[in-house]
Amino acid sequence: MSSTDFYSYACPAGAPFFGYFGAASAMALANLGAAYGTAKAGAGISGMGVTRPDLVMKALIPVVMAGVVGIYGLIIAVIISTKIRAPVLVSGSYKPQYTIFGGAAHMASGLAGGFSGLAAGIAIGIVGDIGTRALGQQPKLFVGMILILIFAEALGLYGLIVALIFSASPIGSCPE
Repeated sequence: MSSTDFYSYACPAGAPFFGYFGAASAMALANLGAAYGTAKAGAGISGMGVTRPDLVMKALIPVVMAGVVGIYGLIIAVIISTKIRAPVLVSGSYKPQYTIFGGAAHMASGLAGGFSGLAAGIAIGIVGDIGTRALGQQPKLFVGMILILIFAEALGLYGLIVALIFSASPIGSCPE
């Protein structure tokens, strides 16, 4: 195998697609979860707020926690996108500088973080909806609701940690 063949296998021109796909997946999926969590918890807060407006400020915690899940996706996308290298002009032709291994690692990073954020957002939304409605009937349920929300938020945090580990793996370099 010549060095040109190795170069085309290790650093194909399409490798950045996978990295950017990972970044976009992290943003889109985590924000989809955050949007669902915000909407679902917001519906519960609105329902509870009709009869107990004094508890509305306490009940906003699920909405804030859902928003944090979206921030996890943003962090992952920014980290991935800063590691994608553009082709450089060498001897009149463009040579890719991003390996297929890097593209695969960054795509896996984005998907792990994005799907974890989606799952966390759904869990936060369901707990936020039912929990705030129950809070309106029995204010002593507040601590229990917060604990369940923390465990739901942890799902997104686990995805963020795994995504950071994946994106920090060495991606190699393209031969000169």
